Parts: sequence; structure tokens; C-alpha cells
Amino acid sequence: MKDIVRDGNKVLRQQAKKVEFPLSDENKKLAKDLMEYLTVSQDPKLCKKYNLRAGVGLAAPQVGQSKMMASVLVPNDEDESNPIFKDVIINPVILSNSVQRAALTEGEGCLSVDKDIPGFVHRSARITLKYTDVNGKEHTVRLKNYPAIVCQHEIDHLHGTLFYDHINPDDPFDKKDDDIFID
Repeated sequence: MKDIVRDGNKVLRQQAKKVEFPLSDENKKLAKDLMEYLTVSQDPKLCKKYNLRAGVGLAAPQVGQSKMMASVLVPNDEDESNPIFKDVIINPVILSNSVQRAALTEGEGCLSVDKDIPGFVHRSARITLKYTDVNGKEHTVRLKNYPAIVCQHEIDHLHGTLFYDHINPDDPFDKKDDDIFID
């Protein structure tokens, strides 16, 4: 947690720079470290031992690196050995997104934001995501609901946007009939 940049640091509001391939040793280490944080933070014993906050996503700007890279680890409650989505997404681009909105019932949190900011963060319920992995292989994946929300949150970090920027200041808990709410 000591290496995670907190809200107010200018790197969190910058447009991250595209990552070049093949990855430098420095960028390989960054990718490894981002995923390692998530893996360790999702283990309750290790999380407590190292005084971490659990996370499902961590973007390079959150550790002070203005680079288009983020790790995503969405666990599978039914099969812990088979995550719903796990990868380091490099130079990600959302190719398409649904009009239907989704939001987390409890609102979103962020490892870089220490205070609770109430309100719904409406995002696209479904996205088609294109990214490159650490080996230089391009992927195009379709994600929906929680994994889609997590990836959109991390991609926002790469463009200098924080989750609370999406909360309606006049009506933080606004709803539409076709919105999907995820527990």
C-alpha cells in the first residue's frame, strides 16, 4: 500500500503513455508487480500480514508510472483456481460498448482513494476490449457486468479519470429502469 499513489497526485490525472513492444525489463517487472499485488491482496491471510487493501484491478499510474498498463484479476467465487478474468492489459482500447448501464450496488472504491464516496458509477454493462498482453499477443474479448466494470475502471486510470468523476453530483443515486445493479 505504501507504493500506491493517492488521490491528489498529478499522475492520476494524466493521460498515460503508450507502452512499446517488445517490453523492456522495467515494463516486464512493472506488469509482474501489478499482478502480484492483486494476487497477494486477494489472499485474506497475506492481505492482513502485509496490511493491504484487497483489489481486483491496479493501473500503472496508481504506482506512479504514467504508462498504458493495468492488471485485472476478477476472482471466481465458484472456482478459485479459475478467475473470471486475469491478465495484464497493455494499451487497452474499448472497441464497443453497450448503451445499457451497469453499476455496483455498493458503489465503487479505489486503492488510490482513501475516502468512501457514495453514489452509483454508471458504466457500460458490456464492452468489447482490445489489448496486448505481456508477451505481445493481441486479444479481443467481450466482457459483461462486473468484469466489464473493473476493466472500465482501470482504463479510466490510464486516461486520468477517477471513479467518482462518473457520479452525478446532483443525484448520486440516480437510476433508470433498465440499469443493471451488481452486488
